[in-house]
Amino acid sequence: MKLKKLMVITAAVSMAASITACGSGNNNNGGNAAATNAPADTAATNAPATNSGEAVTDEVLPEEGASLVVWESKEERKFAEEIAKQFTEKYNVPVKIEEIPPPDQVGKLTQDGPSGLAADVILIPHDNLGKAASASLLLPNDIFAEQTKAENTEASIVGSSYDGELYGYPRAAETYALYYNKKLLPEAPKSFDDVLAFSKTFTNKDQNKYGIMWEVGNMYYGYTFIATTGGYLFGKDGTDKDDIGLNNEGAIEGLTAFAKIKEALPVKSGDISADIKRALFTSGDVAMDITGPWELAAYKEALGDDLGVAPVPTINGKQAITFSGIKIFGVNAYTQYPNAAKLYAHFASSKDSQLTLNKLVGSIPTNNEALADPQITGDPYVSAFAEQAKSSQPMPSIPEMGNVWAPVNAALPEIWDNNADPKTAMDKAVQQIKDLNNGAQ
Repeated sequence: MKLKKLMVITAAVSMAASITACGSGNNNNGGNAAATNAPADTAATNAPATNSGEAVTDEVLPEEGASLVVWESKEERKFAEEIAKQFTEKYNVPVKIEEIPPPDQVGKLTQDGPSGLAADVILIPHDNLGKAASASLLLPNDIFAEQTKAENTEASIVGSSYDGELYGYPRAAETYALYYNKKLLPEAPKSFDDVLAFSKTFTNKDQNKYGIMWEVGNMYYGYTFIATTGGYLFGKDGTDKDDIGLNNEGAIEGLTAFAKIKEALPVKSGDISADIKRALFTSGDVAMDITGPWELAAYKEALGDDLGVAPVPTINGKQAITFSGIKIFGVNAYTQYPNAAKLYAHFASSKDSQLTLNKLVGSIPTNNEALADPQITGDPYVSAFAEQAKSSQPMPSIPEMGNVWAPVNAALPEIWDNNADPKTAMDKAVQQIKDLNNGAQ
């Protein structure tokens, strides 16, 4: 079964934000394995430690004298501090928060894990999981595996697993959707044909006004035009690096539709950035924007009640499939306190914690009960992202995923800017990906 066929319930993906790291490695207060420089014995985590802390189950207690270091994003530090406070109150385990951008955490864990300087619990975008798991840098989510699987969406479990093993503790999902200005169009368009029809009455390049805008040269968004009509990244649910569907018949159908939309947005791909797009949308010069929930706060402030959010319009009559990313906690294999670290990852990804995260930063839960909570269902913006997430696909987490971005990010501008034949451009990209996967120089 190909990635396109994943049965995704409600999740959304996370491209992680670029955040300046200001944290440092573990110190003597952190839970690391500096004394042994060896991965924690995962079997030991299944037996209770002998301290008086309260256990979340009958199977695990924090180790006596445990203390933890947790890597978090700058944007979500407020959440991290609140959860750390609650965790310490419940389990009497001190928690220190250090700010490391999530996309950088696996790289830093690779360097600092074996030396005992890394955090006990890390936060990573799920597409980085394969690199960490294949290098034996993470402990499996074993004690809480069945509970995690039962409580969270299928997409988030897929995103938290590698090679059939559950490693992550999913806590939030991100995908993109359609923002629109109700003052300019009262209802969201249902199809990209509707987008084109509206844009013919609104787009005026001389006045720098456009019906719709998104980062057309970025595969994160461009994948919608590949997957919706039958393309895919890797076969076997995103695990087969040798089965690449980026240039199959379905992908070319969608990319042909992609090229047509330039009528609504006659702008070079390189001239569209997040900052430019944000400025034009908030000023009313762009009527629709395809982007993620990270723009929600700024857009609500600028447009107020005129802001609308809806699923991405259909492509050739098919419901749009978007990329999703799951933010997951992982437990450092070199932690000195595996019980405490697993307890924290589980605690910080629970229903209540996910609702706290949503309240503080506007995230989309992966916990099924949290998704059904009035806090989520009653929010017209977050619920719209959750609706889009029903037809989203988690990015593959195999290490070869890192080889896809540059070739496709080069092919999309060729199609958009230079009117390149989609089949020719994607054949070239696929060959480049295969060469990278096979180690060709």
